[in-house]
Amino acid sequence: MKRIKHQTTVLACCVIAVIFFFPIFWMVLTSFKTELQAIQFPPVLFFEPTLENFSIIDENSDYTKYALNSIITSLGATALAIIIAVPSAYSMAFFPGRYTKDILLWMLSTKMLPAVAVLMPIYLLAQWSNLLDTRIVLIFILAMMNLPIIMWLLFAYFKEIPKEILEASRMDGASTMEEIRYVVLPLAWGGIASAALLSIVLCWNEAFWTILLTAGDAGTLTALVASYAMPEGLFWAKLSAASTLACAPIVVFGWFAQKQLVQGLTFGAVK
Repeated sequence: MKRIKHQTTVLACCVIAVIFFFPIFWMVLTSFKTELQAIQFPPVLFFEPTLENFSIIDENSDYTKYALNSIITSLGATALAIIIAVPSAYSMAFFPGRYTKDILLWMLSTKMLPAVAVLMPIYLLAQWSNLLDTRIVLIFILAMMNLPIIMWLLFAYFKEIPKEILEASRMDGASTMEEIRYVVLPLAWGGIASAALLSIVLCWNEAFWTILLTAGDAGTLTALVASYAMPEGLFWAKLSAASTLACAPIVVFGWFAQKQLVQGLTFGAVK
């Protein structure tokens, strides 16, 4: 009986994995088709693959520039969010006040706010400060967008650090900055790395703000993908090729960092 249950569970997991993986497989497969083959019905499964779509994207769009913008904005936003979150989470974890939990819940509730609700004020502020189509505005917006999640992750990690260790460091005369630098950060390095990796993935995949606040100069790979949805219609083969080029770096990154990502997402779920 147990063996049958185990086989059923494995089969169900395989079916779910296929369902989740199929869109990625179909996107990659379509990227090697011609436009005629991409729209053909029934779909063509066996064909002579072509790299024409990738070469057209490389010629018509500067892929390297878009990829560099994605890297800079993702790393920059993550670094800014971590710099703000570490001292904030430290103070809330070790010196909680009366409204600490309320503040954390309020920060998390901002993630439930529709992004379009604050589009106009943010757009006007960016326009007024001449920051439209710049990496700076994207770094700031993406950092603030992911700050609540990073705060919660770091708060949970910092709470697991024994307070006796901090009390011993204070008795030795350590200042607050020394305590954070030499005690808290080394002990919570795994949590900080998990939060940073998750932030990088979220920043890389962000499309709403990158499309609306950038154009040609600071556009990221998500903006490159959106540019192939033209008024003339969707060019499925080229769109799939652009999507493959946009997804490939973060998929490879996520594959190598999956252990830390899973640890960060599931931390605190099971005690």
